Amino acid sequence: MNGLIGWPRNPLIPVFVIRHSSFRLNMPAVENWFCLRSQPKHEHIAAMHLKKMEGVEVFLPRVRFQRATRRGLVWVTEALFPNYLFARFDWHNSLREVQAARGVSGVVHFGERWPLVDAGVIADLQQAVGAEEPHTISASLQPGDEVEIAEGAMRGLRAVVSRVMPSRERVAVLMEFLGRQTTIEVPVELLIKEGDARERIFPADI
Repeated sequence: MNGLIGWPRNPLIPVFVIRHSSFRLNMPAVENWFCLRSQPKHEHIAAMHLKKMEGVEVFLPRVRFQRATRRGLVWVTEALFPNYLFARFDWHNSLREVQAARGVSGVVHFGERWPLVDAGVIADLQQAVGAEEPHTISASLQPGDEVEIAEGAMRGLRAVVSRVMPSRERVAVLMEFLGRQTTIEVPVELLIKEGDARERIFPADI
């Protein structure tokens, strides 16, 4: 993929999709992709208002995945990059209007440098999340996956998948219990993969 180098260790800014390039004020008016920071949990509101603006194209990749809560496993929908989205517009003519849009905190920049997001990277992201909105992240498990038990008496305990039994919708996991390694069978719906679910969108070799 064009410049896509995997999920950042610190996802506060999706820097892995940003091509750092100074924006010359004397360059001809042209539409480019920029990274925008939204107000907390207002990505969808920012996107909705930006889409109403003439000459502004918006891309807000969202994902749906399972998360462990006190009530057990629940499905949640979030932005792929929390508090960030992308917009394509003419910097000269639309910057002020874009920054003033409801839900928008500002366009990401570093002093006088306004990083452009390569159109190829946006295309790769669109391909990765697919046409369906939001993109549902599979919760399928494989041997070796690190998991957490989300419900029941062993809730909160961590284990490693040792065997998957699709026909019975159960998984054998190896866990340390009372100082000993023990293998138990657990229903698939009671397990959740460790780590950020968003990482599963991108191939491991990116």
